[in-house]
Amino acid sequence: MDAAFTEEQDEIRRTLRELLHKHCGGDEVKAAARTPAGYDEALWRRLAGQLGLPGLALPAAYGGVGCGPTELALICEETGRAVLPSPLIATAALAAPLILTLGSERQRTTLLPGIAAGELTATLAVPGDRLATALALTGPNDGDWAGGGRAGGIQARAHEGGWRLYGEAGQVLDGHTAEVLLVAAHTGGFARGRTLLFLVRAGRGESPDGRADGRGEVPGLVRTRQTVLDETRPQARIELRDVPAELLGEGEGDGAAVAAALAATGAVAAAALAAEAVGTADTALARTVAYVREREQFGRAIGSFQAVQHRLADLYVRVQAARSAAYYAAWSAGAAPPRAAADAGRGGVLVRRAAEPGVGALALAQALEALRAVAAEAVQLHGGIGFTWEHDAHLYFKRATCDELLLGPVHRLRARAAEEAGLFTAGTREAAGA
Repeated sequence: MDAAFTEEQDEIRRTLRELLHKHCGGDEVKAAARTPAGYDEALWRRLAGQLGLPGLALPAAYGGVGCGPTELALICEETGRAVLPSPLIATAALAAPLILTLGSERQRTTLLPGIAAGELTATLAVPGDRLATALALTGPNDGDWAGGGRAGGIQARAHEGGWRLYGEAGQVLDGHTAEVLLVAAHTGGFARGRTLLFLVRAGRGESPDGRADGRGEVPGLVRTRQTVLDETRPQARIELRDVPAELLGEGEGDGAAVAAALAATGAVAAAALAAEAVGTADTALARTVAYVREREQFGRAIGSFQAVQHRLADLYVRVQAARSAAYYAAWSAGAAPPRAAADAGRGGVLVRRAAEPGVGALALAQALEALRAVAAEAVQLHGGIGFTWEHDAHLYFKRATCDELLLGPVHRLRARAAEEAGLFTAGTREAAGA
């Protein structure tokens, strides 16, 4: 692994950091999060048009930039610094890779150019709070996590040459406004039961009065933005009542291929989210260091006290270690050996296998722990002002808390990585007992 970045990668990072520094201050972040969409749509269009953010990791054949997971992680680190509310993670790290991997050529050519240009946003909807399980980050995704049997989860049934979906999904990132929904649903009954992905082209998700709450669009589809602790990471509840859908891919669908694609996507998403958490932690730490240099107590800056210095030094080490882990996870996801998609009848596009087992989960666990520690210390070391709504310290703390609820918790991420590495096999336990 070469830890040095190329000139192009450094330029991507520098350009994005300058743009966000000008247009994404604390007040702008809070104002954008409270809009009906949950993010600044004009800024998102600018990021897509000038920098190609949503299509950074998509092939040039579909309107993308042609980069990979490493570049995606770098831009996520910068958006994390600004705590930017945007559909980047949902669109570029979750939905787009799945469309690229599993979609038919018609679906790819129809959807991916619009996603790359920022004209379409997309997201992945899974039942309940099982997103981390679906991505194989906290457990195997080869079971009936999408809802087996007659009740629970989301069910799909064939209907007049198409499909109909019935069920409910919660905690869907940017689900109230995404024009394209990738819905994980169980189909096939008991004998041939499997989990597949379905496309629901939902439109903009605005009601007749202009509110982005998802009502009045596709028949049977109701999308409601939920109240969450972290306003900068909007989530929605999606209700499906016989909603018309299209199978992602061709034929009858392959449950094993879907599980493998979700696991590979999980590795990329974990690296991107880990890098984003590192960027947020880095900003929170930098602001805290600047504050303790200025804040005086007993006639001297509180940053001159050894106890404060030790706490900040420990945080610095945590952030740097988490950054290294995130970079390695992104490199590992990008360096995974590709296989020809032509083997599965997908027209010669290269589809990457999942990265080294557990790398993404471990990197994400370390980054989330680092962010949680830095955010908590930031509130404490800022004293009374850090506890107030007007200060930005609460943005970092809420981001740390909600990210762990979304794709954690940390101990389950580590347990899954250990399981994939074979640390808890019967032979290992017997050797340990001996």
